[in-house]
Amino acid sequence: MIKVISPGISTTIQDAGRFGFAHFGVPTSGAMDLRSYQLANAILNNKLNAAVLEITYGNAKFEFLADHEICISGANFTPQINYKEITVNKRIFVSKGDQLTFGNRIYGLRVYLAVKGGIRSEVKLNSRSMYKGITEESILSKEEIISTSTINQKLENTYAKFKIDEGHFTSSIIECFRGPEFNLLTKEQQEKLNTITFSISPKNSRMGYMLTEKVENNLPSILSSGVLPGTVQLTPSGELIILMRDCQVTGGYPRILQLTEEAINRLAQKMTGEKINFKL
Repeated sequence: MIKVISPGISTTIQDAGRFGFAHFGVPTSGAMDLRSYQLANAILNNKLNAAVLEITYGNAKFEFLADHEICISGANFTPQINYKEITVNKRIFVSKGDQLTFGNRIYGLRVYLAVKGGIRSEVKLNSRSMYKGITEESILSKEEIISTSTINQKLENTYAKFKIDEGHFTSSIIECFRGPEFNLLTKEQQEKLNTITFSISPKNSRMGYMLTEKVENNLPSILSSGVLPGTVQLTPSGELIILMRDCQVTGGYPRILQLTEEAINRLAQKMTGEKINFKL
């Protein structure tokens, strides 16, 4: 078990997502950066859909109430066990009573804390991913106790670790392809999408990222149509919204671009003010 001493700005339980319920208006949810999430589970030889903790902006603190084997992947906020720095993307043994804290940011936005065997929380609609209205809680709270699988014997630490692809966290390139309404844009508007460097506005969350720079919009609204994580909508004011894992399943704004799966993962590690460039 794990005790939440401080959840930081936002800590949630996430797995690979909730699928097959879009016709009821249920978002997929799941880890924002599926690449880092799956890496943490793979290093522990967990099932790739095992639930983990997703910690946004670091600044959280946990106490292990039993021996555990853990892996931290995704963003690097200089994690420490009992105030001694530990390595990310590596299998690490922690003992009962050990405390995990996060310090200065080196790169990224979202940290994934995986434990051997996975987090054991309530399953709703075939997923443990937290989402308001589906699960009892949408974020973890101070003093909360998280159920986990336990290990019966101490395992030897390994010196092997996974070398990260720094471009996943530092590159501004966001690969995408044309959305259903892309061809309704003028050539000038299409070229702008390929040439403008966009900034992530403060209006960003698990539901979507709004961009600061605008693209002139003279398109009419469309009939409410299906949208997915990674859909880029063009609002009447010219603002672009990139839908993320907790997004709605339908929308009435023109869908001008669709991000690749890897681009969604990369964007999930971007903070307010960071720059991105669409690559069609």
